[in-house]
Amino acid sequence: MNWSFFHKLGSPRWFYDISGRWLPWFVIASLLLIGIGCVWGLFIAPQDYQQGNSFRIIYIHVPAAFVAQSCYLMLAIAGIVTLVWRMKLADVALRCAAPIGAWMTFLALVTGAIWGKPTWGTYWVWDARLTSMLILLFLYFGVIALSQAISNRDTAAKATAVLAIVGVVNIPIIQYSVDWWNTLHQPATFKITEKPAMPMEMWLPLLLTVLGFYALFTASLFMRMRLEILRREHKTQWVRDVLEKAS
Repeated sequence: MNWSFFHKLGSPRWFYDISGRWLPWFVIASLLLIGIGCVWGLFIAPQDYQQGNSFRIIYIHVPAAFVAQSCYLMLAIAGIVTLVWRMKLADVALRCAAPIGAWMTFLALVTGAIWGKPTWGTYWVWDARLTSMLILLFLYFGVIALSQAISNRDTAAKATAVLAIVGVVNIPIIQYSVDWWNTLHQPATFKITEKPAMPMEMWLPLLLTVLGFYALFTASLFMRMRLEILRREHKTQWVRDVLEKAS
């Protein structure tokens, strides 16, 4: 196996250069996919025969929930890389991704509450899926707070890595809560391994928004990481050269 790519990830300068090339494409992809998916899903797709127009919140809720969970998985992987290989860029990714994941989790909870009012008659119930998503939000807050509370960078990196790894046990609970417990939350809207239950004109725009949210997450992460790298490496010559060119 060629590990050269993995070793390159240990170079902040290499990541700064390559992310700068990819960033515009992810920004364009996110705008197009989210724009087309939302317009199609919110205004063109047919009504659901049971929920009417209230189902359209899934075109925001489902992508946000997907990204929120995937982001925390990324945090856990970055935490393992930080502890095992002591790769500084992994700690940068962990710190920069946590606020994005927190916002996505918050968005998923808010849109879920909006959907829950006409469906369940209330904005919130202590449902297994909802409760585990709320715990996910608190885990994100914990990672963010811990990274800011410890002044020593190496100690903070180890502490946040451990919390991210321990907290990842909540992800399968979120994923399978609707199967393990008697819950009000409906099962997964669609699965990669199964044929979608919705007609194509309803699930295709959902797929576009999901891809668009992942592109938005990647673009946001790249921007935050690039700024963090400049902050950490500000004493190096290559950063000085970058800042001189920018000015």
